[in-house]
Amino acid sequence: MNPYILSTLLFGLGLGTTITFASSHWLLAWMGLEMNTLAIIPLMAQHHHPRAVEATTKYFLTQATAAAMLLFASTTNAWLTGQWDIQQMTHPLPSTILILALSLKIGLAPVHSWLPEVLQGFDLTTGLILSTWQKLAPFALLLQMQPAGATLLVILGLASTLIGGWGGLNQTQLRKILAYSSIAHLGWMILILQFSPTLALLALLTYIAMTSSTFLTFKLNNSTNINSLATSWAKSPALTCLTPLILLSLGGLPPLTGFMPKWLILQELTKQELPCTATLAALTALLSLYFYLRLSYAMTLTMAPNNLIGITPWRTHHSQLTLPLAFFTMLTLLLLPLTPSALALLSP
Repeated sequence: MNPYILSTLLFGLGLGTTITFASSHWLLAWMGLEMNTLAIIPLMAQHHHPRAVEATTKYFLTQATAAAMLLFASTTNAWLTGQWDIQQMTHPLPSTILILALSLKIGLAPVHSWLPEVLQGFDLTTGLILSTWQKLAPFALLLQMQPAGATLLVILGLASTLIGGWGGLNQTQLRKILAYSSIAHLGWMILILQFSPTLALLALLTYIAMTSSTFLTFKLNNSTNINSLATSWAKSPALTCLTPLILLSLGGLPPLTGFMPKWLILQELTKQELPCTATLAALTALLSLYFYLRLSYAMTLTMAPNNLIGITPWRTHHSQLTLPLAFFTMLTLLLLPLTPSALALLSP
């Protein structure tokens, strides 16, 4: 792609998200989301592969549906209450429709089924943008709304953690596994959103760091399915040693960064007298942990078959920048001791 066009699209992507961040009026927020969607679509379809075009079409239709629902709900809210302000969502009907529209935007269960299919059609770089940057604007709107539908959010959160764990068990494609991982992590964030927005934001930031390091690792190894992970030893032995730690951090094991949001969320749910919800969330985390362990096993404890079909590749030089990978890997592995500092920084 022409670098001028690429920089224009990336600028549009950033501008759309920034407009949504800065808006207090529903029409302005909707405009930012639309700019965001229209800027990423050429990035998605740039390879002209039939699968990429199909995934782009699915993504566009899903986002257009969610945007139409959002516009309808905000107009209904203005009609019922006379308010266009994002923080003045007092009527239950438009609030519920808006929560569902934003859930469709980010891919929460039970409106999640587009995300694994769409992510599977893209390369790992576009998949990384879709899994991290594209979650920011809808999540900012959910944080601003401070939605009153407590039961709905808990149901969406539990369904997402369960389906995110369950759906990834049977997958062999890495992008689909990461899509289900994304659904499960977003479930944790939505679960705690109404009780502690600070914790939801902390969970989002740690999720972005962990997912970025995982995507960049797979991109460096040029791996798209579980079988191709077995050749990682020949390409980058040091990274192959670190990758299981990154995956276990995604699974939420101590003493890694991924344990921090899960631990704090379970603690907060218990404080809010929701022990059953906390127990269910902790149990669903075991489902996700299983497929992270499966990836770790495939990457570090199996050797690639050295036949004509799958010859172990030579350790060739790669053109990818390793500084972002090193930075995100450090964040993924070492932030747990800084939990009090992180909470102090994020608390209002």
